[in-house]
Amino acid sequence: MNERDVPPTEREPLYARIYAVVRQIPPGRVATYGQVAEIVGQCTARMVGYAMAACPDDVPWQRVVNAQGKVSPRADHWGAEVQRLRLQEEGIAFDESYRMDLKAVRWAGPDREWLIENDFSLPEDRGVPPDEMQPRLF
Repeated sequence: MNERDVPPTEREPLYARIYAVVRQIPPGRVATYGQVAEIVGQCTARMVGYAMAACPDDVPWQRVVNAQGKVSPRADHWGAEVQRLRLQEEGIAFDESYRMDLKAVRWAGPDREWLIENDFSLPEDRGVPPDEMQPRLF
């Protein structure tokens, strides 16, 4: 399924769910497009990208990055640079290849209470292995 397959009347509620998840990402942490898609359910990483491109000002869009730990390129060079600068202001460091240490800064996801309260499925209901439900400490 791609974004074009989602009728406009269904896009708005989907985007609202995406934005609700992204608003939970704390400063100094990031989530990948795929991670957000997994939490939201019934959407793809690409659809999360489309939602981020259209998000309102109160959504911390800069905290959503690609699975390589990089800011995804944009049609305009400045959007990617603004995202990188905002993340640096939140304390996220980049190496010489403009990659962050995803293991160190990746958000573990919303807590169970928030998921239940906001009618999102729990990780075990999505088939997430138990050892991936808790972030590894070592």
